[in-house]
Amino acid sequence: MCKRSSRYLLSIAAISVFILSGCVGNKTPAEKMYDVLEDVVAKEKVFEEQQDPLVTLEKKEKRIYDQIIELGMKEYDQIVKLSDEAIQLTDERKKHMEKETKSLKESEQAFKKIADIKDEFDDTEVIKTANELNDVMMQRYQAHEWLYKEYSDALTYDKELYGMFKNKNLPLEDLEAQVNKLNDQYKQVFDANEKFNMLTDQYNDKKQSFYKKAGLKSNK
Repeated sequence: MCKRSSRYLLSIAAISVFILSGCVGNKTPAEKMYDVLEDVVAKEKVFEEQQDPLVTLEKKEKRIYDQIIELGMKEYDQIVKLSDEAIQLTDERKKHMEKETKSLKESEQAFKKIADIKDEFDDTEVIKTANELNDVMMQRYQAHEWLYKEYSDALTYDKELYGMFKNKNLPLEDLEAQVNKLNDQYKQVFDANEKFNMLTDQYNDKKQSFYKKAGLKSNK
């Protein structure tokens, strides 16, 4: 039996720019877009802060799982103790995932403001790039919703597994079926994670491209 969890999420990049338009007074569309996009970065700060704790918790839970497998039912009391610890870690992972998702929802609300700004540009190439930026980011938010669902299901199956470990009379085939279900579920988590990271990379690239075409020079 095996059970693995892997998590590596990319975050959107803050990009410092020099304003080249030279406009004084009312902000240009480029400047307004810049303000919104960097506000989105700020809104995702909490999202970023959840990554290391989640990875740490996953590694701890995996070590406990390995200990349980090594012990076998002859050490039932120790298995119960370890299973309870693993369930607690699962609950902690859930809390971090909820914070992560709340941060992404706040980011999405901030990002939606560009819908009223992107059509203010006169340059058709800038508008085109802004629309591409919008499309990629909205796909990214959808990908995280998928990741959240798959990860939440995995956490539910994790807790079921550790509850099963505490059953002395549990048939081995039931345990193996649960582990197989978990392995399949974490494959879904991995796929969702990969898509989210791919779209994050695409968004960061589109953002750089937009800033250049809108007359905002990055110092990166």
